[in-house]
Amino acid sequence: MKLETSAAEATAADANYAYADYDARPDPDHRPMYLGPTLKAINSISAKGAVLDAGCGGGLFSVGLHKAGYDVFGMDLSPSGIRAAKQRNVGHFEISSLYEDLTAPFDVNSFDAIITIEVIEHLYSPTRFAECAYSALRPGGLLVVSTPYWGYFKNIVLAVTNRMDRSLTALWEGGHIKHFSRKTLTLLMENQGFEVVSFTGTGEGWRGYVPGLWNGMLMSFRKPDN
Repeated sequence: MKLETSAAEATAADANYAYADYDARPDPDHRPMYLGPTLKAINSISAKGAVLDAGCGGGLFSVGLHKAGYDVFGMDLSPSGIRAAKQRNVGHFEISSLYEDLTAPFDVNSFDAIITIEVIEHLYSPTRFAECAYSALRPGGLLVVSTPYWGYFKNIVLAVTNRMDRSLTALWEGGHIKHFSRKTLTLLMENQGFEVVSFTGTGEGWRGYVPGLWNGMLMSFRKPDN
């Protein structure tokens, strides 16, 4: 399934998004929740494989990828975020949209893996990003996506404890635009030609060990070889 919105229109929408100043409000460090599962998901990628951190912010997650031995590339539309990422000296970072050719800012033809951590829920057009990721991966390449977890049991718990408004707040400027379940994220990626590889529920403290009440989820998808 192809998106009717043109790349130019999607890029314009992305450019109008209100990006936070990384210097004033740095991104949270997502490594404690997601780095271990991510490295497990891409362990089939050879050492020094080319890995794109899509929506890298200030590059904290890229540090973890670099330490694991990967050749790290990162992109984000936040100038202050990219400046911070470059100062870490762990890869190649450029200001660029996730709605365009993801290889264009770098001297590569394709990536072995694309990682996007707590980003897809902020995108106006996740479908356009999925298309771009598919095109930028080599055959057999992996796309790893993390996003807050939403499921039936968790939604019931939030509702009966009167925490739904806090979790789905409409008062966060920018904030989360989409709320994915395992099913909807799977459908999004399968519609673009990806194959599902794995699912992992993740959480902080005890929530990492209670199925259905996870803070987040991480899924990996594979671009077919043919």
